[in-house]
Amino acid sequence: MTAQARRTQGAWIVLLAGVAAALHIAKLPPAIPVLQRELGITLVQAGFLLSLVQLAGMGLGIVAGLVADGFGLRRSMLVGLALLSGAGVAGGLAGDVTTLLILRAVEGLGFLMTTVPAPSLIRRCVPPERLTHMLGYWGSFMPFGTALALLVGPAVMGVAGWQGWWWLIAGVSTVMMIWLAWAVPADAAHPASGAARAGWRERLMQTLSSGGVWLIALIFASYSAQWLAVIGFLPALYDAMGWGGMLGAVLTAVVAAVNMIGNIVAGHLLAHGVAPRAVLWGGFAAMAVGTFMAFGATTQDLPMLRYLGAVLFSLFGGLIPGGLFGLAPRLAPSEQTVSTTIGWMMQWSAIGQFSGPPAVAWMASRLGTWQWSWVLLGLCSALGMGLAWRMSRRLAGGALHRRGDAAAK
Repeated sequence: MTAQARRTQGAWIVLLAGVAAALHIAKLPPAIPVLQRELGITLVQAGFLLSLVQLAGMGLGIVAGLVADGFGLRRSMLVGLALLSGAGVAGGLAGDVTTLLILRAVEGLGFLMTTVPAPSLIRRCVPPERLTHMLGYWGSFMPFGTALALLVGPAVMGVAGWQGWWWLIAGVSTVMMIWLAWAVPADAAHPASGAARAGWRERLMQTLSSGGVWLIALIFASYSAQWLAVIGFLPALYDAMGWGGMLGAVLTAVVAAVNMIGNIVAGHLLAHGVAPRAVLWGGFAAMAVGTFMAFGATTQDLPMLRYLGAVLFSLFGGLIPGGLFGLAPRLAPSEQTVSTTIGWMMQWSAIGQFSGPPAVAWMASRLGTWQWSWVLLGLCSALGMGLAWRMSRRLAGGALHRRGDAAAK
């Protein structure tokens, strides 16, 4: 195997490590009924178990990026996987909800330290002509882990209980930690001279003063607020339509899984020169149509059409995270702030995921129906399209500036 082939293999291992981290986040939803029966947790406590990970992301996303850029990409991922493994093992031994809540916060930190540096590490492993494709694949790590947990979790817990489910996922992250340490080249012992030694304050200010970084972060929030709101409430909607139990779990898992296709396609489209605005607009437009089909009054008596709307929403919505991960290295203010930029994206993604579902639930409770949820979700799509237009203007301006510099030389 050539040196480049080994490095490319390392990029796929980084992707699989991201999937292992996603399993820790997604393991909880299928386990909530079991935890309610065995530990007596309330719905409010279950909500805190779900949201604590997002709270970690809301407060520590950019911190994780700063740590990764300064501490080392591979080192950060290994620490993150170790935190996930340790919290998973300890969680399986926990006998009360307070311990689970504390360990859930630890998992949130481990998730950030694993996933924030991953795109920069992939960038280090693959040749430039393959980068956009590979970052499109990276964007699929979360829907793949979510779909896998929804499908496999109930079967595992039926045999080994929720403790066995926790320990299995802890074992997966341990294996990925060992594999990553063995197969992915180590970080440099010391950063290079010059800009690479920029302190964390300088990197933070570079990132937060960049308009392009703010745009991709806010676009990500516009997307994530919708995606989690729809995926989170699908089981309840399907149960109301008579699609409960395993059927509802499989249908929801399929909706989550098709999001991977959009992520991968986004990378291919950007690599073949399709304009970023077209990729993002296509994703947001399809999400708006999909939410209208999934929630609107016109499809109330057409359950299959509602389901196809959810599939459309998730499938083409995947163009957005795939596109944004591909664009992040181009919009980062410097080579040394790529992970910090992605950390800021993840932080706003967490803000969107934390705020979107309650906003949709509040509207549904106030109106007494889900049928107008598509209006709120559609406004998120409209906001995302407007931000994407601004971002495309910034990218075009940057290209013109670079061409002017080249002509001057």
